[in-house]
Amino acid sequence: MVPNTATAVAEAAGTGTARTHVTEHAVVVDAPADTVYGLVADVSAWPQVFGPTIHVEVLEEHADEQLLRIWATANDQVRSWTSHRILDSRARTVSFRQVASAHPVASMGGKWLVEPNDDGGSRVVLLHDYTAVDDDPAAVELIERAVDRNSRAELAALRNAAEQSGGAREDGGLRFTFSDSVDIGGAAEDVFAFLDRADLWPERLPHVARIGLEESLSDGGGSTVQRMDMDTRSPDGSLHNTMSVRVCFPDRSVIVYKQLRVPVVMSGHTGRWEIEPHGKGVRATSWHTVTLDPEGVRQLLGPEATLAEARAKVRQALGANSTTTLQHAKRFAEDLHDRP
Repeated sequence: MVPNTATAVAEAAGTGTARTHVTEHAVVVDAPADTVYGLVADVSAWPQVFGPTIHVEVLEEHADEQLLRIWATANDQVRSWTSHRILDSRARTVSFRQVASAHPVASMGGKWLVEPNDDGGSRVVLLHDYTAVDDDPAAVELIERAVDRNSRAELAALRNAAEQSGGAREDGGLRFTFSDSVDIGGAAEDVFAFLDRADLWPERLPHVARIGLEESLSDGGGSTVQRMDMDTRSPDGSLHNTMSVRVCFPDRSVIVYKQLRVPVVMSGHTGRWEIEPHGKGVRATSWHTVTLDPEGVRQLLGPEATLAEARAKVRQALGANSTTTLQHAKRFAEDLHDRP
């Protein structure tokens, strides 16, 4: 990444308003500008592309404007805010402004600029401007660290995704999505309760050996946030540790999550549990989206391993655990439903 970070501070003279801090980060990418811009514009792929992004929802969309709800990590804390975006595909720019910021941010906005280079590559500039609540110096420092860390991480991830874009499409390349479903003759709220109470999984699920769970109210969106540190048991008895963040929506019977620590074969893993009415009961579905790491595939499966082989192994491993969880949720919900 190009070490091009400039910081300026502007203060409205005599108005007493909070200082506006302005930062600039940039990176050179060996990929066409249109490819890079497409990754910035497509928020549905952000949790796979950008490490700090946990989940994004499009609340409103009109022409080239969007209203988004974003959950992301900042200084190891999960924050949520609403942001307005204006996309200009011709100029390859995306302007953004937070509508409702999370404390201690009082205001924040900025712009993505993607510029073509003469060699067929591109240069990406990420600008931010922000103010802190009460202009508190400690808050300013906290925000500055978060903006700098996330900007560097996002630009590095964007470069990696763009340069591998030929294999990142969902047409048999690095990224793929799959699901498993189970029909349940019980209530949605009981199925959701089973999936939500992950702290009880070591008692309820044979493949979960240990779990550490921290839960907090989200900054918005009618949700709760869970941080999970989990050890799962493989069929050969070995233990594998994963760390994830989940955003739980009880009113929708939906849980979305992002795995923060992924196996060597992956560069990204996100998922979704959803429960929908079906017949006289409900249908519970587990969705996974995985981005493979080509180097990790070769490291784990050997230099001759193909992406197809890696996809099959990942599909089998993740699908087996998800189906086991859904089957236990089925028994739990149907037992409650059958009680007099």
